[in-house]
Amino acid sequence: MSRPPLLGIRHVALWVDDLAAAERFWVEVLGYAVEWRPDPDNVYLCGGRDNLALHRRAGGVASAAGPSILDHIGLAVPEPADVDAWAAHLAAHHVPVEAAPKTHRDGSRSLYFRGPENLLIQIIRHAPISS
Repeated sequence: MSRPPLLGIRHVALWVDDLAAAERFWVEVLGYAVEWRPDPDNVYLCGGRDNLALHRRAGGVASAAGPSILDHIGLAVPEPADVDAWAAHLAAHHVPVEAAPKTHRDGSRSLYFRGPENLLIQIIRHAPISS
């Protein structure tokens, strides 16, 4: 039996304490657009082919399932030079880069920074996902 096809990560849902700050960051710094706001506690954003849901964390929601274990999320870019352009863009928005642009052993190039709620975010040019 063959495995059904996958298109890759296209949707991520995050619990956030400060919904307004998280939305501002994703829209103003990373260029996402609001797709849908069903109520004051939820917003759905689109960027490229991605869909990101931000949900306001209510008391007890996170503890019901235990702490979230998310190492980082990766946002693909088309060219290696785009990683460096993102470094400059983040600096212009006063967002500190945690790991400067670097070319890895496999030829990919990336940087890391923290978003709202201390989320580790990677900007990456990796041929298999960036083509």
